[in-house]
Amino acid sequence: MHTPITLALLALVTFGMGDFLYKVAGANRAYGPSYMLIYAICIGLLAIVMHMIERHPLDLPPKLIGLAALGGIVTGTGLLATLLAFRLGGHGSIIFPIAGLSVIVSVPLSLIIFREPLTATKLLGFGLGVSSIIVLSR
Repeated sequence: MHTPITLALLALVTFGMGDFLYKVAGANRAYGPSYMLIYAICIGLLAIVMHMIERHPLDLPPKLIGLAALGGIVTGTGLLATLLAFRLGGHGSIIFPIAGLSVIVSVPLSLIIFREPLTATKLLGFGLGVSSIIVLSR
């Protein structure tokens, strides 16, 4: 199996587990900003450990610093919205599929920005993926 696919599968499992933990936090009435702060500290600590293991200095061009900040803001907003939805009694069987529709933003952006080829197979897979998420949310 190709390394990118293996890493994507690891991301699928770990993001899925992380998403489930949002539900657990919301069900336990966690205050979103406090949860997000601990979440961010853990990500930061993991990044520091990776820098130490790889013996690599902090190296990010200014343009990418802005991109990382924007990514943190939009991801944080999504996390806060998800936590609040669960805190207000939202059901995981509805909230997760709706949030999973994020592919309708990321896939077209990847096709447009990176000029990735759009094939019939990719279009069919995208349609099946989106339709499965819609069916799951009902």
